[in-house]
Amino acid sequence: MNPSSNITWHASDINRQARQLLNGHKSPVLWLTGLSGSGKSTVSSTLEKALYARGIRTFILDGDNVRHGLNRNLGFLPADRKENIRRIAEVSKLMAHAGVLTICATISPYREDREMVKEILQQEGCYEIYIQCSLEECERRDPKGMYKKARAGEIRHFTGIDAPYEAPLEPDLIVSTEGREVARSVQDILDFLDRESLLF
Repeated sequence: MNPSSNITWHASDINRQARQLLNGHKSPVLWLTGLSGSGKSTVSSTLEKALYARGIRTFILDGDNVRHGLNRNLGFLPADRKENIRRIAEVSKLMAHAGVLTICATISPYREDREMVKEILQQEGCYEIYIQCSLEECERRDPKGMYKKARAGEIRHFTGIDAPYEAPLEPDLIVSTEGREVARSVQDILDFLDRESLLF
């Protein structure tokens, strides 16, 4: 609920469909969820390059990057995680209305929070993509050294160690990154976008 009742929504004369028409493509939101180290950021970056080559205007909202600015005041307890996800969803909504295809790469460990995202983006179109990788493999990769710190007790509330990750039950797409080249994982997403006519 909005804390203020003294505000009014001002509608723009140029709507989302008009911006999409100008850009020459649709602007869905791709929500990549998965454990830390599963490959969300790597897949997102490679996917963005592939979409750019097709003439698609894109923007990545990476979970870590967003916490450097917009969400820098949030921690990692469940309530903070929920607000983190809500803010990312609201920014994604603005991006979608700007006609930009948005790629959100964030752990977003709780199903309830991801359902909230789908409600916020119901009209714009949000597609949940599960970047699937076992905890053992993610911990073996440990690209940022976070698992090692979590195991040593230096980090608390770390997803997969002392905080849960609730895998999607019915994601729009499952992309496995374990034992596969990044290009193959990205191609899975491109094929999905083409199959569902989400670009044009």
